[in-house]
Amino acid sequence: QVQLVESGGGLVQPGGSLTSSCAASGFTLVYHGWFRQASGKERAGVSCISSSTGSTYYADSVKGRFTISRDNSKNTVYLQMNSLKPEDTAVYYCATGRRYTGTYYGCTTGSGYDYWGQGTQVTVSS
Repeated sequence: QVQLVESGGGLVQPGGSLTSSCAASGFTLVYHGWFRQASGKERAGVSCISSSTGSTYYADSVKGRFTISRDNSKNTVYLQMNSLKPEDTAVYYCATGRRYTGTYYGCTTGSGYDYWGQGTQVTVSS
């Protein structure tokens, strides 16, 4: 059974930093991504990475501020979020799957992401 367990969300002031983690069990991560859904908005891809190709994708809104990474030994992926802004406030989800459809396409459409974490709230507010 595939399980993704997220942690690391919370409340942070504008300009602050947070790191979210996603531990996977029952499945070896080959590609994975972070998505977010703000209140009243559709879920959107934030950052994705393919371990097989090394390619990464970052949404324009987070480029230069967020970094996606993974620890193979722990089967865990991370999202380091720096210089946080109020508009980054959302529920963040990690996801993975078995049908790789491309880093850019998968991250922008959600295609190929079949397994999802429970979500973690990130709130950026003073």
